[in-house]
Amino acid sequence: MPPIGGWLYDAETPRLFVSASPRALPPMRPKSVFDHAILIAGALLMCGPMFALFLSTTHSGAALQDQGLSLSFGPELIANYTRLFNAEGGFLGGITVYSLLWNSFVLGAGLAGVTVALSLMAAYALVYFRPRGAGLIFWLLLLTLMLPLEARFLPTYTVAADLGLVNTHAGLILPLAASGIGTFFFRQFLQNVPDALLESARLDGAGPIKFFKDILVPLSWPMASALFLVTFVNGWNQYLWPVMVTSDESAYTVVRGLQFFGRTSLNGIMLACVAVLPPAVLLVIFQRKFVKGLFDGVH
Repeated sequence: MPPIGGWLYDAETPRLFVSASPRALPPMRPKSVFDHAILIAGALLMCGPMFALFLSTTHSGAALQDQGLSLSFGPELIANYTRLFNAEGGFLGGITVYSLLWNSFVLGAGLAGVTVALSLMAAYALVYFRPRGAGLIFWLLLLTLMLPLEARFLPTYTVAADLGLVNTHAGLILPLAASGIGTFFFRQFLQNVPDALLESARLDGAGPIKFFKDILVPLSWPMASALFLVTFVNGWNQYLWPVMVTSDESAYTVVRGLQFFGRTSLNGIMLACVAVLPPAVLLVIFQRKFVKGLFDGVH
């Protein structure tokens, strides 16, 4: 009975047996048990209410009104969500779940893409071109974090209206795109790029654009992915600015559209569950790149 790959195989009886010397698992330390308990409790505290809302949407609207939230699966899951995606809301009936999700996706993805591009180019200029007063420019960019969009609604809306950006996707995206924190992370990352890469690119005859496109952009991909995810979630959850810059029902985002489906009704609760799903799925799928990008950005 020869050993195969750390296991014992019986040639006459095709059956696997546990090896005589299995690798022992490391003992669980008390501190590790405590840490895992804290993480599990935090996960339940954050995800529990949303999971309870989802379970409640599998019951009928009458059951929700009579019994409140439920912690068990019901028989109305497919029927309820089919009704939701076929529903129309708004004063003119132009609001559908599909249009709300599409507008939120365009806002989130467009804002994330433009923010990443602008932040990376701004950091590239500050680190490699070193313009006069680069330090002052960088600190002015960081000072914009102290002046959120809510503090400059009126002038920003005036500019957007003068440029004809009201009720457009560009009007939703462009006023939010400049990011001081994104420039900060990319600047910290690019400062840690070895100077030998720049010298090698110069010896090979690569200009600034080629060096940026062929070397810095691939190196910055993990950091760009992390910033993209954070900005996408921020754009997806935007409420106040879409309220200001959109008056056409076809341009409403999913967060604003909640009021037209009844925030406390069954349709409103189902739409809230649907609205949470896309950013949550993205974060779960790309969590490794997200953590790696943030780690590279600060180191």
